[in-house]
Amino acid sequence: MERATVSFAASLRHAADRWLFRIGAPERVPIHLGQRRIYVLPSAAGLGFALALLVMLLASVNYNLSLGYALVFTLAGSAAASMLHAFRNLHGLSIRPGRCAPVFAGDTAAFTILIDNPAQRRRPALRLGAHGHWSGFELPAEQESAITLACPAPRRGRLALGRSVLETHWPLGLIRAWSVFIPDAECLVLPTPETDPPPLPADGDDDRFGGRRKRAGDDDFAGLRAHRSADSPRHVAWKVLARGGPMLTKEFAAGQGGELLLDWDRLPPELDDERRLSRLTAWVLAAEREGIRYTLALPGVRVPAALGGAHRERCLRLLALHGLADMATEDSA
Repeated sequence: MERATVSFAASLRHAADRWLFRIGAPERVPIHLGQRRIYVLPSAAGLGFALALLVMLLASVNYNLSLGYALVFTLAGSAAASMLHAFRNLHGLSIRPGRCAPVFAGDTAAFTILIDNPAQRRRPALRLGAHGHWSGFELPAEQESAITLACPAPRRGRLALGRSVLETHWPLGLIRAWSVFIPDAECLVLPTPETDPPPLPADGDDDRFGGRRKRAGDDDFAGLRAHRSADSPRHVAWKVLARGGPMLTKEFAAGQGGELLLDWDRLPPELDDERRLSRLTAWVLAAEREGIRYTLALPGVRVPAALGGAHRERCLRLLALHGLADMATEDSA
């Protein structure tokens, strides 16, 4: 029921945005804040201020106070002037989206918005908001500034910045001037890596549950590492444990030229789709750290064996978009 209410509220706000602010799809850059895109209304403090002025005016009329009239009209004129200053604080700004680095699900996406101030005056007390989060800043004169807006990324896939608001209450806090826009900015949210994954599998391994096939070089001792629950008891450093040390696992150097097959179909059948993606993500990162070439095989997609930043980014992108509508736009091998 609560989710349906939130969905209805989001749909209602989206419809209101399209009707009031004439926005819908992401806008072409740069987004220029002209006169028709800036809205000005009294803030909550401004409404209270107006009520106080009304009471002061009634008292001045009732008691025929000349100084009361002067005070009321002076304060009202200051409030009217602040309306113009709030409008000018936004007028003429140009907005374009920057780059957002991929993050893992559950982390925070840092969107970068580039805002250009062409005027010869600074723009103080500005706020940029989206997804219920705000970032305060000011713009120097005749400079373009990069503003970072942190938004939570709870689920894998593409996270669009969506409906964004740039506002100001400067100079007196009595007037709110704001503009609503939708920049073409998005962040790729990757599956969360499994915290304690099994050892990397080997290409052609008959073990369908992630075990490593013995190959040339496995007998070369490489060192010790912290024990994981999925490690084989044969690789536990029992002598260290017997001397009162921590439980460690022996690592062996892999043979040169080996390749890994990270295959969706070889994962345990009891894992659901999200846990499979989490394990494959952890294996991709582990293979990159160990410098081992790897192939990624997903339902309908197979990425040939390779190694390096471009290969890692392609595999992680496919894992992030697996089963989503955006997957259709990704290239497949």
